[in-house]
Formats: sequence, structure tokens, C-alpha cells
Amino acid sequence: MVDKIFSLIDQEAKRQKETLMMIPSENYTYPEVRSAVGSILMHKYAEGDPGRRYYQGNEFVDQVEATAEGRVLECFNLNPEDWHVNVQPHSGCEANLAVYNAILDPGDKIMSMFLPDGGHLSHGWHMGDNKITLVSKIFNVSFYNVDPEKEIFDFAKIALLATQIKPKLIISGGTAYPRDIDYKRMAKIAHRVGAYYMADVAHEAGLIIAGANNSPFPHADFVTFTTHKTLRGPRGAVIVARKEYGEKIDRSIIPGLQGGPHLHSIAGIAVALEKAKTPKFKRYGAQTVENAKYLAQLLKSKGLHIVSGGTDKHLVLIDLREQKTNGWFAAWALEYAGIIANRNTVPSDTGSPFYPSGLRLGTPAITVRGMKEREMKKIADWIHEVIEIVAGQTIPADKEERNQFLKAFRVGIAKNERILKINKEVKMLCKEFPIDFE
Repeated sequence: MVDKIFSLIDQEAKRQKETLMMIPSENYTYPEVRSAVGSILMHKYAEGDPGRRYYQGNEFVDQVEATAEGRVLECFNLNPEDWHVNVQPHSGCEANLAVYNAILDPGDKIMSMFLPDGGHLSHGWHMGDNKITLVSKIFNVSFYNVDPEKEIFDFAKIALLATQIKPKLIISGGTAYPRDIDYKRMAKIAHRVGAYYMADVAHEAGLIIAGANNSPFPHADFVTFTTHKTLRGPRGAVIVARKEYGEKIDRSIIPGLQGGPHLHSIAGIAVALEKAKTPKFKRYGAQTVENAKYLAQLLKSKGLHIVSGGTDKHLVLIDLREQKTNGWFAAWALEYAGIIANRNTVPSDTGSPFYPSGLRLGTPAITVRGMKEREMKKIADWIHEVIEIVAGQTIPADKEERNQFLKAFRVGIAKNERILKINKEVKMLCKEFPIDFE
């Protein structure tokens, strides 16, 4: 008898093959990465660091972890005399928390990007006195915003705010900022007020390695990133720190936050990093950005409000308020059409976190399939048509009425003839650009 879990995995594989994966933080990894992650390395405990373990039997796993560390340095062209790498964080949130734990004391000031403008929860999100995240409960967190008109950073205003707040740490990066970041300028702002500068490049790491986006090196004091987005690795994260902070980072991970590292995941990260050094990966990174730029241009030409007017990365953010709807309606309708995106806040959002005004799209996974400009035209047409279908749909104010209305919307949109037609066309495109999980 087949375990239910394996049946569900097969169903999920079918779903991934037959839909367009367009959430920017999702991607297809390599068969070799999946082999490494599913290997016997998951049997091993190895608390500590290579050569400094608390357990025995680490001859080979020490080499696995050291290889991963070395490949990080190679991919970013970093001198091991100047930079230290830790590949043990289980996630991006833990990588960021490890940096805070290494260099800050409770109550110290952090300055990070405002979440609705594109920031991230792990950078200390709170709503006034409502301390939503653990980071905001421990540290004194303030936020900088994008310019409300241009929807991009105003570095002069960020610099002025930094002089007023005098934080101990300034963070850049997030989940929905579509423009390249001037890391050199952010570092100058931080260092001028005596702050550390941490660049969270979770979304951009692969694009940076490929040369398709700016690099935070040598400007940042700390760089953190996840390994499963544009890097195409397994779930995991990495911290790169200036050499003088290396020991603090290592001790912050263990015993500060974690126990044994996940050696199977670290092996998968090492495999992905080796792939990232190839000319093929550099072409992939460049095409991912070209696809996103073209998609943004096409959607803008159809009258949609593209946040910041375009993109420099792998993601496109649409503000749907001009269509008098929100990201909840658009994301569900797109899913029934076979296009997987996610609802997201936008700058100056008037919606709620669960029913935000924006829709976030990404091109990393569809680029893995081999899709280029011709396919972006089809996808833009489908997305625009779906948004037209849900235009005017709004959330009822009354909670009881809302629940009934939203259920009815999903039942109705799943049967919509235009949606079903797009779904068939999406499946045909997916067959033309198959993804192989073997």
C-alpha cells in the first residue's frame, strides 16, 4: 500500500508541471540538488563548525560544509582573508536573527524597510505598539519608506532619517522591492552614523552571482540570503560577514539559536552553488531579468499600474486599486487559470495584510522552463484578461457577509468559461516547455 504522503507528492508534481509558477520566491531546483538533500547525510548530527564539532564521525560532513563555504566565496568573488561564511542557518529568518544576536543588545535600534513598501517580517515588523514579530519585541525598530510618488528609495531622506534615529544597524532588502539597490550608498548612510549595514539579498542572490543585479560586496558588513529562490538551491540560508565578525556569527548560530546543522541541505546548497558558477547559470540570470522587464512593460502598456514603473529584478508588482479590486481576487482567479502568483501589499496600501491591493509576479521558474519574450506576451495577455474578469470585486465590510461572498466568488470563478479557457491554454504552454523532476 502506497503511503498517502507519496500520493500527495505525485499530485503536487502534476500541479507544478501543469501550472505556471510565478511566485518570485519559488523556483525549480536541480535533480542533483534533490539527490543531495534526500541523501544519507540527513542521518548525521554535527553540532559545531567544521573541525570544531561536539560529535564524532565528521570526517566527510566537515568536507561537505567546508566545500559549501568555499563555493559561496567563489561565486561572489570574495577573498577568504576578508570574508567569513556560515551555511548553517535553517532559513532566512534565522540567518537574519543570527546577525542581530551577534552584534546587538536588547533595546538597540534597527532601521529597516517598511513592510507594505516591500520590506520583510524578519527585519522587525511592528504596527505601532503592536509588536508583531519577535525582532520588534527585542529591538527598537524604525522604518524607512519609498517615495510615495516614484515608489522607489529616496536615499537623501533615508540618510536624514538615519541621522535622526542613529540606529546601530541598518538593513536593506525585502520581498517586493522591484528595483536594484545602491548598496554602496546604503553602506555610506549606515557607516556615517556609526551603524552596521546588513544587506538581505534573499531574492537577488542568484541574480547577483549571475551578474544581472548589483552586488552588496564589498560595501555591506553582513550579507544574508536564502538559497531556494533565484539561486535554485534547496531550502536554507547563508550568512557572509566581514572576517572580524566571523566568530560572533558562528557562536550566534550555535549555541545561540540552533543545534545541529542540516548537512543534507548544506550539501544541496553546495551543489547549487557549483551550478551557479557556470556560463549557463549566468545566461539564466540575465534572461530571468529580461523576462521580468518585458512582462512589466507589456502589463504597463495594457493600462495596469506597475509599482515603480517597471523592474530591475525578477519580480513585478501590480497595484490593482485602479481596477477597483485587490490581490486576493486576482490571485485566486489566476490560480484557477493555472497561473500561480501571490497577493501582496503595495506602497501606500489602503488594504489589509490579508486582502492587500497588490499582485506579485516573478519570472525565475518560468525562465527555468526556457520561456522567453514570446511566452511573456502570452502570459501578459492572460494575466490582463484575468484581472479584467475580477475588476470591481471588493471585500464586503460585514464579516459574516464577507465569508459567504468570498466562498461564492471562488465557486463562481472556478467555473468561469474564460478562466477555464485560459487554464487549457496554460497547460498547452506548459507541455511545450516541460519541467522534468526525474
